[in-house]
Amino acid sequence: MKKGTILSGMRPTGALHLGNYFGALENWVKLQNDYDCYFFVADWHALTTGYEDTSQIKNNINDLVIDWISAGLDPEKCVIFLQSSVKEHAELHLLFSMTTPLSWLLRCPTYKDQLSQLKDKNITTYGFLGYPCLQAADILIYKAGFVPVGEDQLPHLELTREIARRFNYLFGDVFPELRQF
Repeated sequence: MKKGTILSGMRPTGALHLGNYFGALENWVKLQNDYDCYFFVADWHALTTGYEDTSQIKNNINDLVIDWISAGLDPEKCVIFLQSSVKEHAELHLLFSMTTPLSWLLRCPTYKDQLSQLKDKNITTYGFLGYPCLQAADILIYKAGFVPVGEDQLPHLELTREIARRFNYLFGDVFPELRQF
């Protein structure tokens, strides 16, 4: 019997590198044996910082999935999918964007950090500010109980918890309590 549901994804913004492998993929390969795992190519997330030039996204998607399978992800043991192929991600994101206070998004430290780091890109868009709402939709649509994330994503995980709590308060118990893995 599986121990629970895990969801994680990567943006197709370039070639897989050692940081991706040792920071996430190596762990995913192990997790697929004991958990119901959903691993997705986060193509909509790639647009939050790269909407002006999408010419390489399709090639990057293909390369990323090939790399995942080459590294040991087994489509018989886990679900591998493209975020944009599941339209419900966008629908839930829309609902979350209607109920999430703007102040919650503005206080997210990764938003402020990225704005200062990516000064050469025009990322003062709702897509970038609302990234955590999309991330929350990605996680909660599968009612994932565990999300393997790095330190940099902990504020987003906490915001996902807040979004779920608010949604549950407004509409009844729909989403589970989320835990970092």
